[in-house]
Amino acid sequence: MTSTIVLGNSRLDVTIDSSDWQLSQQQLLDWVKRAAEAVAAYYGRYPRPNVRIHVISTHGHGVHGGMTWGRDGGTIRIRVGKETTTDELAHDWMMTHEMVHLAFPSMAEEHHWIEEGLATYVEPIARIQAGQMTADSMWADLVRDMPKGQPEEGDRGMDHTHTWGRTYWGGALFSFVADVEIRKKTGNRKGLQDAMRAILEKGGDITEDWPIEEAFKAGDEAVGATVLVPMYEQWKDRPMPVDLDALWQQLGIAADGHGGVLLNDKAPLAAIRKAITAPRTAASASDKQSGPSEILGAVAGRRIGAR
Repeated sequence: MTSTIVLGNSRLDVTIDSSDWQLSQQQLLDWVKRAAEAVAAYYGRYPRPNVRIHVISTHGHGVHGGMTWGRDGGTIRIRVGKETTTDELAHDWMMTHEMVHLAFPSMAEEHHWIEEGLATYVEPIARIQAGQMTADSMWADLVRDMPKGQPEEGDRGMDHTHTWGRTYWGGALFSFVADVEIRKKTGNRKGLQDAMRAILEKGGDITEDWPIEEAFKAGDEAVGATVLVPMYEQWKDRPMPVDLDALWQQLGIAADGHGGVLLNDKAPLAAIRKAITAPRTAASASDKQSGPSEILGAVAGRRIGAR
């Protein structure tokens, strides 16, 4: 079955390849819609006007991974276990991760780390800004997982070390540090979110091939601070370990010993921590979504669900 989700000025054509699910098709469509709303919350609008999403059934529980391409204006394929429950979908991050890819230019192979790292870092922030998860949960996850992005022995920099940890979490570490540095340099008036929105507004989405320097220059110009370009020059060819313990302390984040975090609002950079996840308005009047999202039955020609 193919259905259409309308979000602002964007149309998402969703094909579900089987009826043999524990979930209803409506529940699967609601899952796609939630992810789309999260990405629209972060970028001020949905990144592409027309995207094709193919939900492929597989065995077992949960979302089993996806891939995103720029062809046909934006295409996502994602595999979901036939025994997946509504609770598992409610806690899924992979669909949002894949949709974030739509909002950044396609990079050369050696820069794959920034595509995956941005999606890893932006995904939970987008879900927080859409009211789908809490900031406490995100910071607990980052305290646990961000060390996976640190350089190890033999590391030759982000453009030359293509391990899983450096690609996903190294790229996320770069994005996180850049976010904090932009906010420090701008008096917390701007952040990485502003840079990413500006890149998208300049036409930098997945359908375009950009040099990484061009994307970072556009981001720096938008926030009025030179952070992304000089960071890239430092990180691209050599390991750049980050003192995460010191950064967590400055932001007022401490592990509670039980998988959660304790947040200190009196920490030096507590205001930056709060600003990173704070809900944002659309960048301009033209970016605003034109009404609520809705799901339309493309085959039957009737609405099968709306919000």
